[in-house]
Amino acid sequence: MKVHIKTPKKIQALVSAAVVGLSMMIPVAGMAGDTIKLGVAGAHSGDLASYGLPTVNAAKIVVAELNAKGGINGKQVELLIEDDACKPEVATNTATKLVSQKVDVVIGHICSGATKAALPIYKAAGVVLISPSATSPDLTQSGEYPNFFRTIASDDMQARAEVDYATNVLGVKKIAVIHDKGDYGKGLAEFAKGFIEKSGKAEVALFEGVTPGAVDYSAIVQKIKQSQADAVIFGGYHPEASKIVSMMRKKRMDTVFLSDDGVKDDTFIKVAGKDAEGVYATGPQDNSKNPLSQAAKDAHKKTFSSDAGAFYENAYSATVAILNAIEKADSTEIAAVTKALQAEKVETPVGSINFDAKGDAVGVGFAMYQVRNGQFVEVK
Repeated sequence: MKVHIKTPKKIQALVSAAVVGLSMMIPVAGMAGDTIKLGVAGAHSGDLASYGLPTVNAAKIVVAELNAKGGINGKQVELLIEDDACKPEVATNTATKLVSQKVDVVIGHICSGATKAALPIYKAAGVVLISPSATSPDLTQSGEYPNFFRTIASDDMQARAEVDYATNVLGVKKIAVIHDKGDYGKGLAEFAKGFIEKSGKAEVALFEGVTPGAVDYSAIVQKIKQSQADAVIFGGYHPEASKIVSMMRKKRMDTVFLSDDGVKDDTFIKVAGKDAEGVYATGPQDNSKNPLSQAAKDAHKKTFSSDAGAFYENAYSATVAILNAIEKADSTEIAAVTKALQAEKVETPVGSINFDAKGDAVGVGFAMYQVRNGQFVEVK
C-alpha cells in the first residue's frame, strides 16, 4: 500500500535554495511508512557509470536539502540506490528488489533498454518511474507504460536534429548510419535513416549494426570508407563510438562523425583523446541562462568538489518534479502522482515543466554540440 500524506508548500522553493546549507547525510531507514522511499536506479558501475552516477548525486542533493527542511509533512525522504549497469537483464532484478523494499517512486533508469525491461515490474506494482535520460520513443508513444515519465526529449527529436544539421548546415550528401543494435542506438538510427530518406537532400550510403564491447571495429570502418559517405551518424554509447572514431582517424578518414547524447559525455573525450576533436553530438539543450541550472551545478560543486556530469540537470529536475507531485497530490498513489505530474508546472534546472498525457516533459529539447579544444561546445 502507498502512503497518503498532506504536505507544506516546500518543493519548488527547494531548487533556488539548493546551494545553501547542504548536508551529505543520507536518510536512515525508519519503520514502515515512516519515510517516503525514493528509488534511484541506473548504471552506477561499468563503462556507462558516468551516465548514472550524476543522477545519484542529484537525488542526494535534492533530498538532503528537503530533509534538512523537515521533509514532506514531517516524513523524511529515504533513498534506495540500486545499480543496473545499464543492462536489461540486471534492470529486472533491480526493479524487483526496489519493489520488494516497498519503494514509492523511482528516478531512473538511465538506458532505454534497461528502462524498458524494468517498466512492467514497476507498472504491476503501481510505482511511477521518471527517467532523466531514457530517450526511446516507444517508452511513451506505445501507450504501454502510463507509469513512465521523463525529463528529456525522445530520440525522434534527437535524430531529426542530427539529420537536419548534417544536411542543412554541413551540406553532406551521403550518410552512413551505424548503430549498436540496442533499443536506444538502433531506434535512433532507424529514425535517422527515415529522416534522411524523406529529406531528399542526402542518401543513406550504409545502414548497419555493430556488436557492443567488441575490441576491433575495423570491418565497419572499412565499410564506411567503401561507402564513400561524407558523414556517419552513430546511434549508441561512447565506448563503441570512441573506438570507431579513433580507428577512422588512424585510417586518415576525415568523414564527419555525428552521434547522440549517449556519446555527449566527457568520458568519450577522455577515451578518444585527440581523435574526439571535431565530433558532433546532440545533447540536452543548454540551460546555462536559467539561474536554477547554475544553482544546481553550484550545489554539486560544493557538495562533491567536482563538476556535474551527464544528465545531472535532467536528474535534478526529475527529482524535484516527482517530489513536487507527491506534495501536490498529498499521496504517493500512482493515479494521484500521475495527475499532479501532468497538471502542475514546476520550476527546475531544465525549465518550467510539466508532462503531457504520454509522459514526455513539455518544454525540453536537444541542441547540437561539437568537441572543440577538448570539450563539448554548443554550435548553432
